[in-house]
Amino acid sequence: MNSWKQIKKRLRRIKRPLLSLGLLVLLIMLLAIGYHTSATGSSDPVIAKLREEGQDREVYLTRTYVCGQEQLNLGTMSANAIIELMLRHPEWSGKTDEAGKIWITEEIEDLSATCKKNGYISVDKNGNLTLYDGPPKEEKVMRTFFQVDIDSMESSLPKSVLDQLHQGIRVSDVDEYHSVLSTFSDYAMEQSEKVMKRKS
Repeated sequence: MNSWKQIKKRLRRIKRPLLSLGLLVLLIMLLAIGYHTSATGSSDPVIAKLREEGQDREVYLTRTYVCGQEQLNLGTMSANAIIELMLRHPEWSGKTDEAGKIWITEEIEDLSATCKKNGYISVDKNGNLTLYDGPPKEEKVMRTFFQVDIDSMESSLPKSVLDQLHQGIRVSDVDEYHSVLSTFSDYAMEQSEKVMKRKS
């Protein structure tokens, strides 16, 4: 009887660590399953569809930059080649259109070549801070950011800065781009960060 009581005491002492160990093992197993799913891409609907149908498809890669976009036609690829490409780049996202073409998007934290070459930030006639492809007078709008408080800006900034803004501030790298946006966001009519509203 005494030995049974001692065993029960020992079991109580062991029970908590065993429970913790069991939970730890379960957690590791769940994480391993989750990792395997993401590594094999089985949770990606595009990859799942490609595996299921196994058809060759036309593939397009869209590179979306902080400023600008580029589109490449990667040609017709086998299902396995597309799957391999997407698994090598898990940060890319893909979708299939109605025609069965695959559209892959890559997000790049930089300016596109077009922006680096021709990007200007200025204000449009409605007082919106705007990104132009070329000088603002050509009115080739790439993106509208936010409306600025012109009166507040004119009362606090030097005339030379305002003149430069109206003529267009050239942005040739991503740091300069963010710096200009940050400077003029202080004069945004709405202080919310609606900075990345795309102009289609």
